[in-house]
Amino acid sequence: MTEEEKQLLIEHANAIAKILYKNAPVEELTSLGKIESVVRNQMQEYVMPSVGGFFIRNVTGENTGHKREIKSIIGKLTVTSSQAKKLEIRPHSQLSPYLEACCLRASASVSYERAAEDVKYATGIEVPKTVQQRLVHRQNFEFPQTESTVEELSVDGGNIRIRTPIGQQCDWKGYKAVRLHNLQAIAASFQENNLVIDWVNSQPLALTLTCIGDGHDGIWNIVREFKPEQERREILDWFHLMENLYKVGGSMQRINKVKGLLWEGKVDDAIACFTDCTLKQAENFCIYLEKHRHRIVNYQYYQAEQICSIGSGAIESTVKQIDRRTKISGAQWKIENVPQVIAHRCAYLNELIFAR
Repeated sequence: MTEEEKQLLIEHANAIAKILYKNAPVEELTSLGKIESVVRNQMQEYVMPSVGGFFIRNVTGENTGHKREIKSIIGKLTVTSSQAKKLEIRPHSQLSPYLEACCLRASASVSYERAAEDVKYATGIEVPKTVQQRLVHRQNFEFPQTESTVEELSVDGGNIRIRTPIGQQCDWKGYKAVRLHNLQAIAASFQENNLVIDWVNSQPLALTLTCIGDGHDGIWNIVREFKPEQERREILDWFHLMENLYKVGGSMQRINKVKGLLWEGKVDDAIACFTDCTLKQAENFCIYLEKHRHRIVNYQYYQAEQICSIGSGAIESTVKQIDRRTKISGAQWKIENVPQVIAHRCAYLNELIFAR
């Protein structure tokens, strides 16, 4: 922009400002925040749509066809069918792509009602909660694909409260989530484990794929379906192992001794420490150790040599992030809406991850 153009722009802006100020509720302009709000509203109503329309006409070179109004962050824009086609605006869409993105980002973290409030506060444009919901449910959220080799991943699950008829007890149903550690990409599915299984198997997997999880059978049933070319290394999450150990109770001296043995992967020696223990919890823990014997590695060596991760904290964090949307205060979900809500949340989290 030349200096002459800058000066001309300032002159026009001052002329616009004088007209807007003359028609503004001056008695309400008692703080900078109120001035910002009034100026934004006036600009979106009277100025920016004209500027946007000028850009649209010049970019597309079109001005024919049926006209329709579209809400955007610069106000209501009038777009013809020929312009909409060139700008790749979907048929019947009433929101601009940028405003849609604002709505999707907001509704990925809070309720649709709260998203409507947040979008209006941030952009000045009102998008009702019902429109927010319809916007989410007509999206096609795809899991991310990568060309990088996946060396390790972790699997976990969470529960969602399903809406039941009035008078019936609440029903909770589970979903499963996977996180690729080196890529930090995530995927989750509700009641359809094959979706995350197929997603993992579609990635370029390392010859030896490390899979980390807690002691739940549902986790390892999924892991069993992952198909690396040579070997699948299964590791029981160290922190869940310790959580179960401390549930045994009794002598802390024995607990600490068993902890040291398990840190070195000595399962038989750890079980032997409970030979004379009559606690039911000790019996259950020994059964737990036998069941996951092949997943209990020499954690000390693996950590010292940095062979792979020994904890599933990454996926647990992912589940908590998903739950921040699905378990907002008082939330109950129609079962048919849950898959899309989870996919929406995952898409948002992946967007944040890859933006770093």
